[in-house]
Amino acid sequence: MTNLALGPSWLDPDQLLSSFGLAGLLVIVFAESGLLIGFFLPGDSLLFTTGLLVTTGKISTPLWLVCLLVVAAAVVGDQVGYLFGRKVGPSLFNRPDSKLFKQENVEKAHEFFEKYGPKSLVLARFVPIVRTFTPIIAGVSRMNYRSFITFNVIGGAMWGAGVTLLGAALGNVEFVHKNIELMLVAIVLVSVVPIGIEFLRARGKAKKAGPGTPSPSEMSQPRPPQRRRHAKR
Repeated sequence: MTNLALGPSWLDPDQLLSSFGLAGLLVIVFAESGLLIGFFLPGDSLLFTTGLLVTTGKISTPLWLVCLLVVAAAVVGDQVGYLFGRKVGPSLFNRPDSKLFKQENVEKAHEFFEKYGPKSLVLARFVPIVRTFTPIIAGVSRMNYRSFITFNVIGGAMWGAGVTLLGAALGNVEFVHKNIELMLVAIVLVSVVPIGIEFLRARGKAKKAGPGTPSPSEMSQPRPPQRRRHAKR
């Protein structure tokens, strides 16, 4: 298979799978789904490559079992992220930046969660970096646990099994083998489609509600302090 040049060589999906196998895949999916240190891992391209390798016989594990294990790792990862968020709470927003932690990533995930609510757990699965921090923000916000579990399982299945099955479905296509890097870039672009659809829907609802009605994201932002008027003497 062509060596992927979408990032550092040690993040090359083909190399990761060759070195660590299915166990390494599950650890990466788990870490990227709910651990702060996992935001930089190549989840989408790794799942797609896994499906492709299963179809071509380079991974002997049955496709159904791979999908089942990947979904389980994704769901458990989000679960850990949620519990971490509930325990850490607002202190997460006061944590200083480091090489592996940027406050900007937390703020982006928080805005994403505030805008899309519980659906963000599904949509965020297809957005790198945001998918790592969203379950943590859900825990910080003390989202209803039953709702969290429901959307967590739906999102984990759609992302984990969906991207893997896509790779398997295209595994026998010659064009895919010759243009694997292009396909992975296309996956990243396609992953933005659900976000675009939700944005357009929210925009349409805002127009119907009238120009004077604030959007959910605007309501969640702090209002600037008002100046006091001094009475004339």
